[in-house]
Amino acid sequence: MENDKSKCPHHQQQNEAPIITEANNNSSLGKCPVMHGANTATKSNVMDWWPNALNLDILHQHDTKTNPLGADFDYHEELKKLDVEALKKDMHALMTDSQDWWPADWGHYGGLMIRLSWHAAGSYRITDGRGGGGTGNQRFAPLNSWPDNVSLDKARRLLWPIKKKYGNKVSWADLIVLAGTIAYENMGLKTYGFAFGRPDIWHPEKDTYWGAEKEWLAPSDERYDNVDKPSTMENPLAAVQMGLIYVNPEGVNGQQDPLKTAAQVRETFARMAMNDEETVALTAGGHTVGKTHGNGDANILGPEPEAANVEEQGLGWHNPYKSGKGRYTVTSGLEGAWTTHPTKWDGGFFDMLFNHEWESVKSPAGAWQWEPVNIKEENRPVDVEDASIRHNPMMTDADMAMKVDPIYKEISLKFMNDQEYFSETFARAWFKLTHRDLGPKANYFGPDVPQEDLIWQDPIPAGTTDYDVEAVKAKIAASGLSISEMVATAWDSARTYRGSDMRGGANGARIRLAPQKDWEGNEPKRLAYVLSVLEPIAAEFGISIADTIVLAGNVGLEHAIKAAGFDTTVPFSAGRGDATDDMTDAESFEYLEPLADGYRNYSKKDYVVSPEELMLDRTQLMGLTAPEMTVLVGGMRMLGTNYDNTKHGVFTDTIGALTNDFFVNLTDMDNTWKPTENGLYEIRNRKTGTVKWTATRMDLVFGSNSILRSYAEVYAQDDNKEKFVIDFVKAWTKVMNADRFDLK
Repeated sequence: MENDKSKCPHHQQQNEAPIITEANNNSSLGKCPVMHGANTATKSNVMDWWPNALNLDILHQHDTKTNPLGADFDYHEELKKLDVEALKKDMHALMTDSQDWWPADWGHYGGLMIRLSWHAAGSYRITDGRGGGGTGNQRFAPLNSWPDNVSLDKARRLLWPIKKKYGNKVSWADLIVLAGTIAYENMGLKTYGFAFGRPDIWHPEKDTYWGAEKEWLAPSDERYDNVDKPSTMENPLAAVQMGLIYVNPEGVNGQQDPLKTAAQVRETFARMAMNDEETVALTAGGHTVGKTHGNGDANILGPEPEAANVEEQGLGWHNPYKSGKGRYTVTSGLEGAWTTHPTKWDGGFFDMLFNHEWESVKSPAGAWQWEPVNIKEENRPVDVEDASIRHNPMMTDADMAMKVDPIYKEISLKFMNDQEYFSETFARAWFKLTHRDLGPKANYFGPDVPQEDLIWQDPIPAGTTDYDVEAVKAKIAASGLSISEMVATAWDSARTYRGSDMRGGANGARIRLAPQKDWEGNEPKRLAYVLSVLEPIAAEFGISIADTIVLAGNVGLEHAIKAAGFDTTVPFSAGRGDATDDMTDAESFEYLEPLADGYRNYSKKDYVVSPEELMLDRTQLMGLTAPEMTVLVGGMRMLGTNYDNTKHGVFTDTIGALTNDFFVNLTDMDNTWKPTENGLYEIRNRKTGTVKWTATRMDLVFGSNSILRSYAEVYAQDDNKEKFVIDFVKAWTKVMNADRFDLK
């Protein structure tokens, strides 16, 4: 292919002059016959001409057109057909069915499959709920090609015969997470349980922010204000470097210092929702089995899967050194097992760590690691291919942190002296790691779902559905609450929902509990007043406060619709329950605080990211589309729900009526739009110069962005006043029911 003179010159490197030959200069035979560029990785996207344009792609991230199974496919219905015991039996058999094309270390794939599951689930971060194993996103770039995921392409390919056999009845997401759990069971751990229920995505989540670095494994300084203070890591990130799941195994920026690494481990695991005990359990339990691979030269590995040639068929990192597999495998660059018996669940990690002194050495691949100064021959693990050969075990810098950090050391010694407690703690931590982004137990499926309610699952008791909804609405309507008070409170209760990890939402009415009741964006004084009115109504009818809050929002909305000249009943589904403080992990809920909400024209402070980009981020987390965002923002402005009752973007003289005035006046060319010194904008009459309204960037973007303007124009049309109301009600109901998994 290198000497193919007829290849299209546009496919050359951008800094390389095209090759001019007789074939492509004087004849059509050499010309590229198809469209290309924007639809290949070698050509910039057409919108790169305008780098400051608002990119709405994050709202189209999981377009249904990418799903080959069709819009009617229901994964939970398919799961009902799954023979779980047969699947588990096949998975157990896979663990010791070593394949010549990618042989199992010591004849057991357990370590590889655990790493597969771990690196899928371990990309989760509590700050925005993104990442994790809940979507099967590891099949796509960038995760499928991260340096930390070398060889996991082989693990997924080993699973393919099982996926092929069970087809639509088990998703890749479930299969990938299940693989690690089965591996642990196969090696002797009594696991805590497993839940199916993770539907697959079919397109890369290319708009998820994984860091600003332009190269893999760039120094971690780039994502810290001060690398010596791990808490200064840029939010929402959790891993210390681009392309890693957790921390650098060689040490901070590749420099060994276990105590310094311990600080990074603590921050990173905290951002993945783990406390110190869970962190030690996961570190030790993960390294009780399997090994690292660095017996060769990492510099000669072929390109990652996303960059590999077509003949590689989706695999990457081809290793040309000797067999390139087995004992010559290269992944992290570190080399060796942690324990004497790396295919057995035991306490070997702690025995090895605390019963030996360790020295710094380099692996054959040149990576820094720790090896014991003196070790008995029988305590050395055997070679993966030849049991007559033994090698030194090794430890990463993060492993050594478990020995030198005072808190980690105390926990480690406790585990070392109580194997049963260690096993139980690890099993529960593993379950949390692999299920953290699956949401409440309503999303769990299968015979191995634990009965216990865990606080990190955000449990909510079932609410009643047996009551007179219209009677409750009448009582609310007569309460004296204003439209804006009712609508804003319902919105604030529901807007915390994150589709990324299915946390938050109106169900549970946690808006009345710490920390939500004190969030600035929830206007605590107004919230307390509204709750003082609604709580007695809920008590009178024996229903949940959660249902009452949503009903109040619907009542306010129905009144606003009538004021606009229409008569529509807003759909309502009863059955929400009320959570208690004991059911609420207040610390983890801090991350759900809305620091900005374009729907209520609120921003806690000025951020580096523009207000409109923050609005897109919240929209995507709530699972809304760009048209839904448009209609909701326009309607919320008309309902007078702005934070602190500001009038920015309230382009109407009839506040409280659900009219399309926002769009009519935004697109009215009798107006001009001028920035002011305080970061706001004035809308003036073009002829008189009179100031009619004020606005924020979150208002004006619906007129300035070409895509959003096209939606705004639809709702500004004279013949779409009713459509605006209908679409607003649909989008509103979607938000109110986003966390009602019992309805899905």
